[in-house]
Amino acid sequence: MTQTVPSGDNTLLLDAVPMRKIGRVERFLGPENYRIMQGMLKTPASISGLVLVLLFVLIAIFAPVIIPSVGSDPYSIPRDGFKSDPQPMGTAWKRNAPDIPFWYTPLTGNEKWVHLLGTSEGQYDIFYGIIWGTRNAFYAGIIVTVSTLLLGVVYGSIAAYYGGWVDMVLMRIVDVLSILPSVLAALILAAILTPVIGKSTLPVMIALIAFGWMGYTRYIRADILSVRERDYVLAARVVGVPDGRILFRHILPNAIFPTLILASMGIGDVVLSFAGLSFLGIGVEIGYADWGQLLSFARNWITSLNTYWYIIVWPGITLVLFVMGWNLIGDALRDVLDPRMRGKM
Repeated sequence: MTQTVPSGDNTLLLDAVPMRKIGRVERFLGPENYRIMQGMLKTPASISGLVLVLLFVLIAIFAPVIIPSVGSDPYSIPRDGFKSDPQPMGTAWKRNAPDIPFWYTPLTGNEKWVHLLGTSEGQYDIFYGIIWGTRNAFYAGIIVTVSTLLLGVVYGSIAAYYGGWVDMVLMRIVDVLSILPSVLAALILAAILTPVIGKSTLPVMIALIAFGWMGYTRYIRADILSVRERDYVLAARVVGVPDGRILFRHILPNAIFPTLILASMGIGDVVLSFAGLSFLGIGVEIGYADWGQLLSFARNWITSLNTYWYIIVWPGITLVLFVMGWNLIGDALRDVLDPRMRGKM
């Protein structure tokens, strides 16, 4: 977009109206997206969140380079024997060792694989489980969050837009489903589905989706109830615009920001819930690359953590950092997109 510089008698406008130069990045992204980007890069907390999430994204993408997979299923953690006692960090890898990647020998000085972070009960390599478990965390977190967000937004939008008996019936269903805590309800449903579907990520994901959309429904409903009475919505109704177009073209874009903020924080919560169910033995098979299952291998060694501290510290720190990164991003988005919500979530 070309800026017109005042000339002749209009040169006084230069003093009265300051001309702001628009950079290439702002021109490419657009003013609103550029404002969001600036807000996300303004505070140390938001930058820390972006760095953490970017680090996990890189780990997930380059997992085959960091530690090559063993066998046909890359998400099956290779076992170095069948001893019950965990082995300490730096123990030589004797069986089912992965191929040596290019970075390994220059950084570690070893010609052969060692268990960098030790092994858990049953000789499952902790480093392999953490690296490949990152992919599983993104897979479960994004699919469950997007699915629950879509269900909640569509359901809540219909209830709020039509109101009356439609709103009453739909929200009473939400109230009934909200009686049980979502994690407990998901635990019950996943336990029922696992024998039917088989041990995999699918039963847990279905259970988390089935009981995870009600929060989004309440948020979007509350915002739509205020937006639907505004003048531009009433004008659209008067001229005969279809309900679907009014709802999805005029109301939702102006009401969805708080719900999107909640969803950005929800990815970390989903991964935490997924890990909790996996810790309890629900869902994935034993030996699957999942952070919750790595933590479950430490249950029999709680009284000996002064010796076997590494079996719970490394998976625990990984899970905490992943959830913290998404929460920091959610806080930053809240401040940028809707400053009125600052300090309320």
